[in-house]
Amino acid sequence: MAEESRAPLTKERVLRAAVDLADEAGVAALTMRKLAQRLGVEAMSLYHHVANKSDVLDGMVDVVFGEIELPDTDVDWQTAMRQRAAAVRAAVNRHPWAIGLMESRKTPGPATLRHHDAVLGYLRRAGFSVEMAAHAYSVLDSYIYGFAMQEQQLPFNTPEELEAVADTIMQRVSADTHPHFIEMAIEYALQPGYAYANEFEFGLDLIVGGIEQALARG
Repeated sequence: MAEESRAPLTKERVLRAAVDLADEAGVAALTMRKLAQRLGVEAMSLYHHVANKSDVLDGMVDVVFGEIELPDTDVDWQTAMRQRAAAVRAAVNRHPWAIGLMESRKTPGPATLRHHDAVLGYLRRAGFSVEMAAHAYSVLDSYIYGFAMQEQQLPFNTPEELEAVADTIMQRVSADTHPHFIEMAIEYALQPGYAYANEFEFGLDLIVGGIEQALARG
């Protein structure tokens, strides 16, 4: 930390420290004072590099978008959208606070704009109309962000935790009162190898397949 505090203060360092703080405690806990303390400087020093907290949030979102690796341009759009979906989900799982901010900024940064333009470019080169590209982008992002948010809110992370949660619930219900829930738990969720994360690919395949059908219909 001492070496970090002696390094020259730059906007990149400010934003990286802000991302680290949000990763640790959530974006609601981020203040300019705490950010300055993290960097070992006075709060006023930050304003040589960022205008205000809103500017910091813009930059933090841009940092996250900058981490999302885009597919090569020589793959088909279906592969590109699947790879991009996996990369976005991975980024927001690393930075859970980002989900509510990714599409909320009025002054998006260069990495954010570059990302959006690249994704639209994949779709347009594949023959999507402007309107169809907008539809596809919207439904894909709604699914990616929605799944990631639901995934983060689950009360379990490991098979052992899932088993414990299921056991607690099944002590309160029975096959007579909740037959379908018990069936799903015993015959699917509690089977070896189950992982909720696998549901992501299933849903993504449905969406990409639906977009293919809509594109084929013109």
